[in-house]
Amino acid sequence: MTADTSMEQWTWPPRYDETYRPPEDQTHWLPRRETMPAEQREELILARIRQIMAYAWDNAPFYRRKWDEAGIHPSAIRTLADFEKVPVVRKEELRADQAAHEPFGSYLCVPPDEVKHINGTSGTTGRPTAFGISERDWRSVANAHARVMWAMGIRSSDTVLVASPLSLYWGSWGAYIGAERLGARVFPFGAGAPGQTARTVRWIKQMGVTVLYGTPSYALHLAEVAEEEGIAPASLGLRAMVFSGEPGASIPTIRSRITETFQVGVYDSGSMAEAAPWMNLGAAADEPGVLCWQDLVYTEVCDPVSHQRLPYGAEGTPVYTTLERTSQPMIRLLSNDLTRWEAPSAERGRTYPFLPRGIYGRIDDMFTVRGENVHPSAIDEVVMAAPGYGGEHRIVISRESAMDTLVVQVEYDPRQPEESLPGWVERISGRLRTVLGVGARVVPVRQHTFDRTGFKARRVIDNRELLQRMVTDPPPGSIP
Repeated sequence: MTADTSMEQWTWPPRYDETYRPPEDQTHWLPRRETMPAEQREELILARIRQIMAYAWDNAPFYRRKWDEAGIHPSAIRTLADFEKVPVVRKEELRADQAAHEPFGSYLCVPPDEVKHINGTSGTTGRPTAFGISERDWRSVANAHARVMWAMGIRSSDTVLVASPLSLYWGSWGAYIGAERLGARVFPFGAGAPGQTARTVRWIKQMGVTVLYGTPSYALHLAEVAEEEGIAPASLGLRAMVFSGEPGASIPTIRSRITETFQVGVYDSGSMAEAAPWMNLGAAADEPGVLCWQDLVYTEVCDPVSHQRLPYGAEGTPVYTTLERTSQPMIRLLSNDLTRWEAPSAERGRTYPFLPRGIYGRIDDMFTVRGENVHPSAIDEVVMAAPGYGGEHRIVISRESAMDTLVVQVEYDPRQPEESLPGWVERISGRLRTVLGVGARVVPVRQHTFDRTGFKARRVIDNRELLQRMVTDPPPGSIP
């Protein structure tokens, strides 16, 4: 059924004209849907939510049990405020349900033989979660990502290099099929194998790559390797970089390092693999921040405890509801990420809510030191802004006697004289105290002390014994 002809045939279940592509000079993929008054769009989103809840009630025992226990029926959802009463879904619930109902869980809404693609989590921190994706959903994700990438200025004339693992990771495949759908040339190079980054540098030049997709950490690693190969990163010919997978592309310090090093436009994106199309949070301009593409995945920024939607201007955790998924729909999926949102503004060119700093942390990653809540991204922003930063750092949380201790090991640029290091350390320490509200011991270490990553950076170590060893026996390359 067509929801509204003004929404360019927004239908349930989704149907797309695979031959459609806007003129190259058109700013919007779907002009009406992207620029209509937000209030009108929310009326249509409410109608879609009611359709999806009814669909899940009929086809997914997981949702029927969950809503029954909460005393909620889809027919009772008459406003978006009513929808806030629907209980959130947590990742651990999905894992437990799949363990009990292998392989795709009792929230699979299509016959198992309609699942044509399998992606999922790695399972490094527990049971892996399988994403069973029908062909209809695969095409919906491709079309959705094409729309967002079009907003980033990617066109059929571009060559897009996917510089993230081509494995179970949804990010690589979403970027791949999105770029393919908008007509670009796609280069699935991947990342992570030893020596692969040096080859990436050569292939970028050889193939005339214009757009790179990956993580901010990988881009910074790529720049280091290019310079080691005698190639200036800005000479590679890239004009845009699209990021997801970790905070950074909307954090000013990290963003400016990338833009200045490569002389490119930087576009942030990314929500959760379970909520694919994960580019439902995606930039539409070369500036920090992402839009909430509400007609793809309805996003609520909610209080982390009550899970009620917060007013614009507030900080909270996103809760996602997929509006085009038929195989494993996610309905009020709790992210445990952190963001702050702003009201839709036509001045941004699209009338979607805006996250000015993107996703900048996770509640799970936050730690407390002497009563202060600390987010790793805040430390990243400080140390990466320091002149003479050598490219990597580690955050060590520990305890001496009864007192929490925060140590930040920071690589320094070898061109920086060692006699200047005490002042350098003092400046970083002072800035950290100002930003965090708690003191941190800064330990300078020589460049390349820490391994670089071909994917997502893991910089936080919570280990009491490690701190004791570091204090009594400093790591190689450290300055006592």
